[in-house]
Amino acid sequence: MKKSILFIINPISGGKSKIHFPDLAAKYLDQSLFDARFAFTERAGHAREMVIGNPEADVIVAVGGDGTINEVASSLEGSGKCMGIIPYGSGNGLARAMAIPLNDADAVSRLNNLNATFIDSGTLNDHKFFNMAGVGFDAHISRRFANHSERGFGGYVQTTFREISGYQSQNYILEIDGKTYSRKAFMISIANSSQYGNNAHISPFASVKDGLLDVCIVRPFPMYIFPVMGLRMFSKTTHRSKFVEIIKGREIRIIRQSEGAVHLDGEPLLMEAELNIRVKPSSLCILV
Repeated sequence: MKKSILFIINPISGGKSKIHFPDLAAKYLDQSLFDARFAFTERAGHAREMVIGNPEADVIVAVGGDGTINEVASSLEGSGKCMGIIPYGSGNGLARAMAIPLNDADAVSRLNNLNATFIDSGTLNDHKFFNMAGVGFDAHISRRFANHSERGFGGYVQTTFREISGYQSQNYILEIDGKTYSRKAFMISIANSSQYGNNAHISPFASVKDGLLDVCIVRPFPMYIFPVMGLRMFSKTTHRSKFVEIIKGREIRIIRQSEGAVHLDGEPLLMEAELNIRVKPSSLCILV
């Protein structure tokens, strides 16, 4: 029997038009395997509603960036039902980590293989993430970038350079699998995969299949080091920097000075000062 497949399309992710995506998908999808339907999101949270409202779909495909993937995956995680990914975001961190083609035609064609794998997921105060979560500067940038008129990598870089000189590092207490650490940090990233996106690797050896999260603590550093830190991310050598400490764990608690921004797969939220994070091994099925 054919499988029912629903493509949930974010029309604004990555600043790229997707008006013709249904035609492209119909061309490259194996019609003998799938009965396809297509739906465009209209607002934040709409992808999540669509998943819940279409329980008959055998496969649901997120067509967008890490935020769209998060909405779809959050509703499918733990269900055993598989999702697909067609990367159309600013960074496409999870798609890159899973070696899913960035070319839309190739990514659609890959679905025909029905090659499923299970990956870990994370929760932060009961909110789910699948690629990366964080507090500090990257969360601050996510919040600013959400209101930026230019989507895509260029807009993200602009926001980063505009904000970095005025950002103040904070003091944090961390408990990782029962061990306590006190750190002053520019930012703390909780990495399920190795990268934010665009091949910027904060934790080069993080794996979505090891049952662990990588707590990446970036200490305050002189501004003249900033280009070097960037180069380390793109060359997968952040772990060699004296300003970066990476601790793997399953149960993590972060206590910061006050409530503030966090990000979950690049999407900003305001949360309380205490953050409780844990990994859920092999909880999401993805077609790769």
